[in-house]
Amino acid sequence: MTIFKPLKRSDSSNEARPSIRAFWLLFLLTSVSLSLYAQEGDEILIDSSVVIVNASIKESDGRNAAGLRKDQFRIFEDGVEQRIEYFSDEETPFAAVILLDTSGSMEERVAMARAAAIRFLDGLRETDAVAIYRFDSKISLVQPFSNSRDIAEGAFNLKAYGMTRMNDAIHQAAVDLSKRAEKRRAIIVLSDGQDTMSGRSAEKALKSAVSADIAIYTIDMSPTGNAKRVQNQGVLKNLAEKSGGTFVSTPGGAAMREAFEKIVEELGIQYTLGYSPLNTKRDGKWRSIELRVAKPNLTIRTRKGYNAEKANSLNH
Repeated sequence: MTIFKPLKRSDSSNEARPSIRAFWLLFLLTSVSLSLYAQEGDEILIDSSVVIVNASIKESDGRNAAGLRKDQFRIFEDGVEQRIEYFSDEETPFAAVILLDTSGSMEERVAMARAAAIRFLDGLRETDAVAIYRFDSKISLVQPFSNSRDIAEGAFNLKAYGMTRMNDAIHQAAVDLSKRAEKRRAIIVLSDGQDTMSGRSAEKALKSAVSADIAIYTIDMSPTGNAKRVQNQGVLKNLAEKSGGTFVSTPGGAAMREAFEKIVEELGIQYTLGYSPLNTKRDGKWRSIELRVAKPNLTIRTRKGYNAEKANSLNH
């Protein structure tokens, strides 16, 4: 099924060039090898000849904003408006990684984190794919990518111990998701947000995710009264807000169930846009993205940018 629709161009003298570019973009976007990635130190560098922007857009009452037209959207990269070449508002499969914090500080809340993961799996469709990792002093696979709504038996044997490698776990999840063909991808972090052992900073972990257009959804598992709770919540909020995800401050009860239902829903129903950057420099630098929609009172969440491809970093 073809998802993306090329925009028409009125300048007939240049019809051949957009047609060639449209074919190439369509091939990239529908191929299994959708994106080519390389790791440069702590960063994931994307083949930035095509940039995909997934956006969750809400009305003022919290409902998904439906029926928006492509001519209502404008995309800016580093302040320069880009030509939107593809647009989709259809439901499409997503891939996600759930990260369960099983470090020593989570001793009394591992069961709650597991319950939250189960709640997320409950909302999967047949076309979605989710993997589960645990992280403490190391990062371990609990359940490989699948569309199963059942959590692996090993998840019921998880015990809290050791230090916390949250940032490294986010980076690893971003690397794994960057190899997936799904155009909508997310990392679900269930943690108290207190990293004590990672080799990467939170900013580097964030950059790994946003460079591959992966939204991070963070669920605060810290207990009330924790002296570092406000500081750790700030880290979790920053990861979510800058990647286009959401931060959930209440991990239990009806609020948690509702939050996970909304996450699953919005991952499946988003606006997806594609453009070829006017800046063709392969310098590996950060490029900021701004998405504007010509309709008032909307809340727009999308990634804030990406790292451009660096010369000779990708093998074509």
